[in-house]
Amino acid sequence: MFAPDAFRLTPAQAELIAGARRFGRRVLAPRAAQHDRDATFPIENFRDMHREGLLAICVPKADGGLGADYQTYCLAAAELGRFCGATALSWNMHVASTLWPGALADDLPMSDEDRAAHARRRRLHYRRVVEHGALYAQPFSEEGGTAAAGASAFGTEAHPVDGGFIVSGKKIFASLSGAADYYGILCTARAEGEGASRRNTLFLAVPARAPGVEVVGDWDPLGMRGTVSRTLLLKDVFVPEDEMLMPRGVYFQAATRWPHMFLTLTPTYMGLAQAACDFTIAYLRGEVAGMPPVKRRMIATKQIAVAEIRIMLEQTKALWFQAISEARANPAKEQVLRAYAAQHTVMESANAIAAKAIRICGGHAMLKRFPLERIYRDSRCGSVMLPWTAEICLERIGREALYEPGETDG
Repeated sequence: MFAPDAFRLTPAQAELIAGARRFGRRVLAPRAAQHDRDATFPIENFRDMHREGLLAICVPKADGGLGADYQTYCLAAAELGRFCGATALSWNMHVASTLWPGALADDLPMSDEDRAAHARRRRLHYRRVVEHGALYAQPFSEEGGTAAAGASAFGTEAHPVDGGFIVSGKKIFASLSGAADYYGILCTARAEGEGASRRNTLFLAVPARAPGVEVVGDWDPLGMRGTVSRTLLLKDVFVPEDEMLMPRGVYFQAATRWPHMFLTLTPTYMGLAQAACDFTIAYLRGEVAGMPPVKRRMIATKQIAVAEIRIMLEQTKALWFQAISEARANPAKEQVLRAYAAQHTVMESANAIAAKAIRICGGHAMLKRFPLERIYRDSRCGSVMLPWTAEICLERIGREALYEPGETDG
């Protein structure tokens, strides 16, 4: 998807990303259809990821991981998204529990005491992932959506007690539910008599087998069926203090000062857009396995449609690559606007490309034994995912382009 020379990748980046592409083609692609059909979580994919080191892609090399930075991770995730969108999206939820407490947290201000405690705690989490293949989830959304969109404090609350917290609440669309070993819960720390505040958001690793943790409901959605994102209930769950993935207040700093942290949903959809293009070209060339080798590439209308797909794909890739390359603490206004634009463009273009691919190919290409109809359904899910839905991106781009901080019309 991203030629090393053209996109100025280092040899180390190119090697890691190529490895992810080979893994996706060899391991993920053959299993994707069945997990989609049955809406089952592809746990075997994650066990294989552990053996490949991919669960620890953003764990520093000093702690036994692959040491990928933000950009490298995004490119590797896009490669996996080409072969199984549900696995790539679930993997992102896991990786966030190492990336956010790692490179992102290192860019944010902390007291010396907090930084020392954080370094000690995250080594515990890194060790679980590297040595034991522990799988972390990241239940984010709550009913109403305002907290996940950053407009209010999370309704899931953590009340401080001796040695840790008592956590209660409800998370919906909890990807990896029932499969994860730990749930990376975003919740509001509230002492008795204290008001709820986004500034007091905690990021806690809640053990999946802790008393009071329950997964409920069914999972039968349009797309991304293999994520198995059921509802997670937490009732008076004791969480030890060492399960803090970030010190108190640091998540709020990250959400306001490192906004590209929320762009990590896009690599999966960038991969799906590429996959739709790949299938279309193979289909028209008569090179799809399981189909007669009938070429349709000589038809002028199909050539024009392929050209339109390629143009949309290249425009999307260029904007997205620029945005992920700008990820850092305290980005400039134009960089934040570009991140919103990249999010919107990837999520909308992935499905537009898949829809056009279905029209070009038609007929047999829509059968479930081929990946195109799954790519179409999976790609439709991206625009509604919090915290940056397509509508939220448009609203923020328009407002922030027209107003400087603190400006009003009154």
